[in-house]
Amino acid sequence: MTKKRRTIALLMDFVRGEYQSEVHFGVERAAEAHDVNLVIAFGETLAVPGVAEAAQNSIYHLIGPETVDGVVVASTTLCHHVGVEGMQRFCRSYAPLPVCSIGVGIGGVPSLVVDNASGIEISVGHMVDDHGRRRVAFIGGPANNEEAEARTRAYLRALAARSLPHDPELVAFGKFTIDSGRNAMREILSRGVEFDALVVANDNMALGAIEALKERGLRVPKDVLVCGFDDAVIARFGKPSLSTIRQPIKRLGARAVDTIVRMLDGEPVPEISLFPVELTLRESCGCGMQVESAGAPPSRAARRGPPALAAPRQEREELARLLEQSVAIPAGSLQGWPGALLSALEEELAGKEGRFLHALEALLDAAAREGALLEHFQGVITLLRARFLGGPGGRRDPALEDALERVWHGARIVIGSASVRAEGRKRLNVELAALYLSWSARSFATCLSLPILHRMMASELPRMQFSRAVVSLYDDAQRTTMKPLFMMEDGREVEEPPASFPARQLAPEGFLFGAERRSVIALPVAFGDAEKFGVAVLNSGANEMVYDALRLQLGSAVKAAALHWEVVRQVELRERLEQEKVRQESVVAARIQTTLVPAKLEVEGLELCAAMKPAAEVGGDYYDVIATPGGGWLGIGDVAGHGLAAGLVMLMIQSMVSALARSEPTASPGEIVSAVNAAVYENVRSRLKRDEHATLLLLRYERGGRVTFAGAHDDILVCRARTGRCVCVKSTGVWIGALPVIDAMTRDSKFVLEDGDVLVLYSDGVTEARSAHREQFGLERLCAAIESAQSSPVEVIRDRILGEVEVWCPSPDDDITVVVARYRAPR
Repeated sequence: MTKKRRTIALLMDFVRGEYQSEVHFGVERAAEAHDVNLVIAFGETLAVPGVAEAAQNSIYHLIGPETVDGVVVASTTLCHHVGVEGMQRFCRSYAPLPVCSIGVGIGGVPSLVVDNASGIEISVGHMVDDHGRRRVAFIGGPANNEEAEARTRAYLRALAARSLPHDPELVAFGKFTIDSGRNAMREILSRGVEFDALVVANDNMALGAIEALKERGLRVPKDVLVCGFDDAVIARFGKPSLSTIRQPIKRLGARAVDTIVRMLDGEPVPEISLFPVELTLRESCGCGMQVESAGAPPSRAARRGPPALAAPRQEREELARLLEQSVAIPAGSLQGWPGALLSALEEELAGKEGRFLHALEALLDAAAREGALLEHFQGVITLLRARFLGGPGGRRDPALEDALERVWHGARIVIGSASVRAEGRKRLNVELAALYLSWSARSFATCLSLPILHRMMASELPRMQFSRAVVSLYDDAQRTTMKPLFMMEDGREVEEPPASFPARQLAPEGFLFGAERRSVIALPVAFGDAEKFGVAVLNSGANEMVYDALRLQLGSAVKAAALHWEVVRQVELRERLEQEKVRQESVVAARIQTTLVPAKLEVEGLELCAAMKPAAEVGGDYYDVIATPGGGWLGIGDVAGHGLAAGLVMLMIQSMVSALARSEPTASPGEIVSAVNAAVYENVRSRLKRDEHATLLLLRYERGGRVTFAGAHDDILVCRARTGRCVCVKSTGVWIGALPVIDAMTRDSKFVLEDGDVLVLYSDGVTEARSAHREQFGLERLCAAIESAQSSPVEVIRDRILGEVEVWCPSPDDDITVVVARYRAPR
């Protein structure tokens, strides 16, 4: 009987991210080496004690002996709110399974941690001892993060060891993100203290800090030296490139798997394993990009003289060790590559031309698969060149030196080309993943039923590089069992088994693992903080950004389907209840219309206010305000007709616009309008068997004042601050839901707001309000009302419009909606 293959789980907050990606890579490679299955389950950072656990974290509670034999916890990614004690409770909850913690030392749990203290002490020492700096500022990480706290303590010790005073004004804290690093640097700068160097607890915050220094006119490294921590990929591409402390994240992941396997085999393992770090010098500290070996500077190697290629065994082994230290490759990968490269060099110089470059190219291909930074191999060539360079007292061989120089030159070209190709492949993969996600976001955002979602998954998941997938939804109130909604194997949809299965099994019997070793990623299907719908399990290997985005898309799609089911149910109920139901429908419609009004009107650079006054017979007015990074979206529309059907169509429009605008903040308004039109036409005409249509105008506002818009609705009014007069901006699109396709008739248009300009959006309930003599209020009176209050707060302008319309028409027969925004240009 074949022995059952072991399965190990990796738990972390995201799949994508510099740290998470490195941990994932190391764990994945070690799982392959040990021939164990891997389940990567991700949710979010663990919640603050006393706060309800987010629905996204429900996946952690489904991991147990039913599916795995051991658990690796990327504690550094989960501990920001709960600290060491919270992580200890979390890890012990998986007993009796063996557990290994990465990044945080946890009592009673084998833990793999980097020497955070040494790293920060090295950074401070480099600034003080090597560069002579005396005022070293520090940006630390989150308070409850054990690694962050250790780095802060090390900073204080390093100052004390050099008899430098600790100035609290030179210290601020962030959250390991670029934005928080920028804000922390601004905080230190606002205090007016002098400093000439900055040590930061991670690379993202360091990059944000450099941006803040540039804003203040300070130059890095001329005015301030900067050093980060982690050696994230992004650290190499900043301007200046970032000096940093490299920690062996891939090795931590690989060792964690080794630790779990040893525990399963009954072998003893240490409770704490400490991993060394090293200083990587680049431009931000003034040292420039280093290509020397981390193990031995070329000058030291050169002083030994020019050894023969056929060096004694001990000398050759020492050189191989130094070469191995020059490149960060996960432990256990590419064993023996330095010796093979040296043998190829000997063959090259023995007459086998091209042998060294051929071996180098093969090595670079293998190293790229192992996640190594190919530019580090420049250090290998630097070390070899210095090792075989003739020196004082040594017998020079001009022919040999000439041959070697040609080899070194060719090697640098090969490494440079391979490095560029590797980065190009990564960029292409990211661009393709972004394109696929853009398509899938539009598809999932318009899924208004589970059968439609099922069809969308069948078409979209293979395009996103998935070959095996199962999406299952809870089918009992206690969420102990699930039923598959969609299954795919070998890139093709398969019929789902009809029976339910235990939720802690994650997938139907036999789906997760088979005869071949597999790695899968399990993610929660949830919406917001409370709504848990089920679990998706997908094969590993797709671009990492896809998993994080797909988690949100699936949760939103299931939520939209649930809402739409409720909408359809309400429509059917209305048709059965006839006249009595008409009254109840009005109540429901008013509730839909009023509850969908945005709770907050906050967009950077805009002073906003709005009002919606439903008529006695509720129509389908709609407006929305959606803030996005660097701007936001404004929407307004009106469904033809009154009552519940109009309210339902408005609900469809609101939900789809909100989903599309949030998933693609920089999308074309015209493309969103066209996508919404197609979905509304299909649902209203084919499913509801009705002929409602609507006006819809979408505006994408950018912080610099540019507004891009598309759709059909009443004119946009802009009261210019320079003239105090209103100008009308025409909307020239077509109605939503009247035609199946409106792409050719929907185009983006633009205008620019200037400082102090007032933007007014309104429904036709304003301009078409009729007096007792049946005269319409009209556009001219609306402009006059705006101009009379142009310099007043936006609330006063809004109330002036509503007041004059109410006097003109005390009992309007249509909804009245007004949105007023004043633009404030960046200072």
